[in-house]
Amino acid sequence: MTEPSRPPAPPAHPEPIVEVQRISISFPGIKALDEVSFRMFAGEVHSLMGENGAGKSTLIKALTGVYQADSGTILFAGTPVSFHGTAQAQDAGISTVYQEVNLLPNLTVAENIMLGREPRRWGAIDKRAMRARSREVLARLGLDIDPDSMLGTHSLAIQQLVSIARAIHIDAKVLILDEPTSSLDNDEVAELFRIIRSLKESGVAILFVSHFLDQVYEIADRLTVLRNGTLIGEYLTPDLLRIELVQKMIGKEVGTLEELEQRVRENEGADAGGTPFLRTRELGRKGSVAPVDLTIAEGEVVGFAGLLGSGRTEVARLLGGIDRSDAGRLELRGDPVRLRTPRQALAHRIAFSSENRRTEGIVDELSVRDNIILALQADRGWFRPIPRKRAEELAQSYIEALHIRPANPDAIVRNLSGGNQQKVLLARWLAVAPRLLILDEPTRGIDIGAKAEIQKLVISLAENGMSVVFISGELEEVLRLSHRIVVMRDRRMIADLDNDALTIDSLLALIADGDAEEDLEETA
Repeated sequence: MTEPSRPPAPPAHPEPIVEVQRISISFPGIKALDEVSFRMFAGEVHSLMGENGAGKSTLIKALTGVYQADSGTILFAGTPVSFHGTAQAQDAGISTVYQEVNLLPNLTVAENIMLGREPRRWGAIDKRAMRARSREVLARLGLDIDPDSMLGTHSLAIQQLVSIARAIHIDAKVLILDEPTSSLDNDEVAELFRIIRSLKESGVAILFVSHFLDQVYEIADRLTVLRNGTLIGEYLTPDLLRIELVQKMIGKEVGTLEELEQRVRENEGADAGGTPFLRTRELGRKGSVAPVDLTIAEGEVVGFAGLLGSGRTEVARLLGGIDRSDAGRLELRGDPVRLRTPRQALAHRIAFSSENRRTEGIVDELSVRDNIILALQADRGWFRPIPRKRAEELAQSYIEALHIRPANPDAIVRNLSGGNQQKVLLARWLAVAPRLLILDEPTRGIDIGAKAEIQKLVISLAENGMSVVFISGELEEVLRLSHRIVVMRDRRMIADLDNDALTIDSLLALIADGDAEEDLEETA
């Protein structure tokens, strides 16, 4: 277990409103939390930081009664508690506002604020009192919203503020905000932060969970970092440099990376003076990712680096036709195209392999053979079925080429290991002979042997002229495979650099602070 740092001194009011003492939670085959300790103080904004799988969601669900701890203690206002469900946690004063608003858009603002706690008179709901109380709580937050308006007519930002108003109405002492700014623009974020500061001044303890480092450093007083279910440490925000925070989240110290075994140098992609395979100009999607300018040559591997939520996947989904852009343009071989669906992208020989192979990749009820030919069959059309003999030949050739085990085309995919499922998914996209292959976290959660085989495959594909977008949270992997690296932060592209002099140090610096790009260019 990682030895956590000594926590910083408490604020002027030394008793934490919430304190978690060495709790552990396990699921089959996974230790989600391993003796994690955590505390929150009244009148503070506390940020819970960590990459995907760090244990943030599990800790929040333990605090709110969704999960029961296997061991350890949770104290609320100094008293041991064991909540059995979110209702008990809410009654005690812990309320959560999720990224996806969980109110009822077909009811009024007042009805949502008072839902389940409606004032009554003579046995019936007192609508006048309900409106009056709603106005009071909205005024407390400085919000000018008509209590009689339908919630569904308001923007997502307003709906989130109504969720906060509901939490305040039930006298929340602890307010958990889970990715509240993911779909907000700058003005909406500023309004949310105004509300947060107002609640902080009134003594509410606020847990702010976000992947946006700029926002965390703007609003948070204190940080707790988790990694792989263990506590790395608790820090006062001004005392922890951004690059140090990124290092603690990722688990890589500057200067510890050994010399990379493979640097893709022989294959440099297409001639810089030629027409690239793909080019974007100000391509973006409001609420998803800021406009990006990107060029990808034939035979080039372009790596995407950045923290989870940085925008790397959002760009990939625009390139693969999964999401529609609402700004800018995309060109293929110099010709403008509009990709509105994955099928249109596939027609242009662009294949997208999702990071979520379980829900957006493999069809676990189907055989290896059927999974491999799925995209090719869709491209041909369902009224032109692939002949059985051809399907067998395709499946067997990719089983052998990618070393899929068991080497049985009739095996049901759900029974394969994660690494072999990933190979089946790669085989599906290779079967359509793409010119651009977009791989989002293709090696996540697989063993080291399968990971090495997939990395070798990427290099081989590029050597044979295929363009590849390679996204990974493992910076060593991005450095090892990429000719160029695009760095994303806070859903913006902050750097697009040749991978000649890049190191783990320089990448970490860029991820933590985009201004470091100027220093990097000066030393290159």
